[in-house]
Amino acid sequence: MRGLEHVKILFFIKRTKLLKNGEAAIFVRITINQERTEFAAKKTIRPKHWSDIQQKVRKNAPEAEAINASLDHFKKRIASIMEYLAYEEIEVTPRLLQEKLLGKKEQKRTILSVFREHNENARKLMGIDFAKGTVERYETSYKHTKDFIRWRYKREDLALDELNQQFVKDYELYFKTVRHCAHNSTTKYLKNFKKIVRIALANGWLKKDPFASIKFKLNQVDAVYLTDTELEAIRQKELRIERVDQVRDIFLFCCYTGLAFSDVKTLKPEHLTTDKDGFLWIYKKRQKTQQMSTIFVIDAARRLLEKYQNKPELQDKGILLPVLSNQKMNSYLKEIADLCGIEKPISTHTARHTFATTVALENDMPLEVVSKTLGHSNIKMTQRYARTTENLIKKNMQKLAGRY
Repeated sequence: MRGLEHVKILFFIKRTKLLKNGEAAIFVRITINQERTEFAAKKTIRPKHWSDIQQKVRKNAPEAEAINASLDHFKKRIASIMEYLAYEEIEVTPRLLQEKLLGKKEQKRTILSVFREHNENARKLMGIDFAKGTVERYETSYKHTKDFIRWRYKREDLALDELNQQFVKDYELYFKTVRHCAHNSTTKYLKNFKKIVRIALANGWLKKDPFASIKFKLNQVDAVYLTDTELEAIRQKELRIERVDQVRDIFLFCCYTGLAFSDVKTLKPEHLTTDKDGFLWIYKKRQKTQQMSTIFVIDAARRLLEKYQNKPELQDKGILLPVLSNQKMNSYLKEIADLCGIEKPISTHTARHTFATTVALENDMPLEVVSKTLGHSNIKMTQRYARTTENLIKKNMQKLAGRY
């Protein structure tokens, strides 16, 4: 049984979260062996009257004596509760002390309640700390978790202390057998769920990590990209339907610039810069990672921008290109591929891989430059996008032909 000397008690105020009357609530934090809980002491004070060092109200402040006496009483009550728990041979935790101090048992947190709270905070921070796609991914993960609990446990939710390694293993099996997800998709969903588990662990709501002995590893997947011949076939194909023609233009623009779908959709005049030599550049933070993409706009991409520069509907929205939804874009791209005799399963993301491999590397662009253009934080990410093709091998080996 731990003694009182193992319990750390801290009184503090949150100076950045004041009440309407300008006062700050006084909080109590109890820590035992890195486990902790905190709650309001039901006392308030003006920040200037509070001493962070002494953890009490300054002596010359109004009501200092009464408030400080109340805080001292908290410590005495904790000591008394500790003695009682020691006598009863009950293991002491910060949460248990809080329950005894407040005279009520805190409602148990559940898996879905923690997940909802995370998603609500993420949505509030959308565009600041979270990209829209990231928020939507977590909301999809929440739905899958809810469906799994219903399927496996026949319940609407589970308490956090019911979350164990078997839950994780069953969840993985659910994705692969019931949802028919591939290994990599399953792994990505489990990684999303693991973040919720980390939140619960960090707050002391969960004692054991159900992922402790589980390691994630994505299977290597060869990215789909277009060869120079396939890219040219799409460029030259006569398309008489305006909407399909626009989809082709957006796809080509991404192939020439390396922009991802979410970034081309939000491309605005403010992202364009003309340097002193008259060359056009795109400087844009990626929606997904907030990493800066630095893109030299080649003539083929410039012509596509000029094609749409006087469209009133685009000017009203403050955007540069008529980008449809990702789902519609992908649907039209499949039709375009069929018309061009291309059997590869192309999508909007194929353009980004095509830029990295065919447009950039096969034309001798250094990997470091490709990485900067794509807005990657490191070269390893770029290596996953770019592929060493037969053309690239042939081109480099031919340089050796005259030597041997």
